[in-house]
Amino acid sequence: MQLNSIQVREALPWDRLIKALDEIFTKNVCAPVRHHHSINVPNDPQATLLLMPAWLEGEYLGVKLVNVFPGNNARGLPGLNSSYMLSSGKTGAPLAQLDANELTARRTAAASALASTYLSREDSAELLMVGAGRMSRYLIPAHMSVRPITKVRVWNRHEEAAAHLVAELKADGIAAEVCPAALLQAGVECADIVSCATMSTEPLVCGDWLKPGAHLDLVGSFTPLMRETDNVAMQRSAVFVDVRAGALSESGDLIIPIRDGVITEEIIHAEFAQLCGGKHKGRADLDDWQNAITLFKSVGDAREDLAAAVLAYQQTVQSQG
Repeated sequence: MQLNSIQVREALPWDRLIKALDEIFTKNVCAPVRHHHSINVPNDPQATLLLMPAWLEGEYLGVKLVNVFPGNNARGLPGLNSSYMLSSGKTGAPLAQLDANELTARRTAAASALASTYLSREDSAELLMVGAGRMSRYLIPAHMSVRPITKVRVWNRHEEAAAHLVAELKADGIAAEVCPAALLQAGVECADIVSCATMSTEPLVCGDWLKPGAHLDLVGSFTPLMRETDNVAMQRSAVFVDVRAGALSESGDLIIPIRDGVITEEIIHAEFAQLCGGKHKGRADLDDWQNAITLFKSVGDAREDLAAAVLAYQQTVQSQG
């Protein structure tokens, strides 16, 4: 079975995908550290092969394969290609090959929405999307699927990109407007949920701007040199992550303030395994939970890929009768 990007999208509705992610973090999944391999390409920059395996014993095993070939840019070709192979955990027989670009984008957004169910206020009505790239188009509907969002503002350094996304949202019947590039602070101050998906290496969202009860969702900052928020936000917020080890080793939003002595690793209240397993109730366990500021930093995890691939496979088999 092969599932292209459209088929993967149709097989992963937000409600079922979020539930699948919630459940996978309560199971005994084996997810080794991802493999990085450098590949020499004649007359081109060095390429990278990433392998991200995970399995549920006796049920399913999967691996995401990502090829990063920087030289493709000069040819007008995508620099990144990825696919996901799902196999039987009993026989090893291949079950499905899925488009991993779509799978990764949807599970990333679903992870933010899952975190929101534990961390944002249930009455959150205003969402500020910081960044107007590909991920914003997944994060907005994912967040809207779990909270009664009535207004969406979009901020981007280049206002044309924000305006283009706002037009798309309005065409889908979503009340959306551009947050002017010079008015990011005002946008943050009004928002119940602030979701960031950028390539920024400098803080964009300042902690002093976050209102009581706000929730900050950080999706970018996937290298030690990237940041989307400042030290104050880390100090003011109750910090949660998808995977503690990954967040502490990969994200500059945590690595830099820890290195500077502003915070310590102990600032992290819980990771998904604790939230989904009921060991920490998220916002409900915080002092002054109504006014507490929560922060969720995600870096991605192979368990999320496996959960999404299994769901897409099962949904497709069911639809085929």
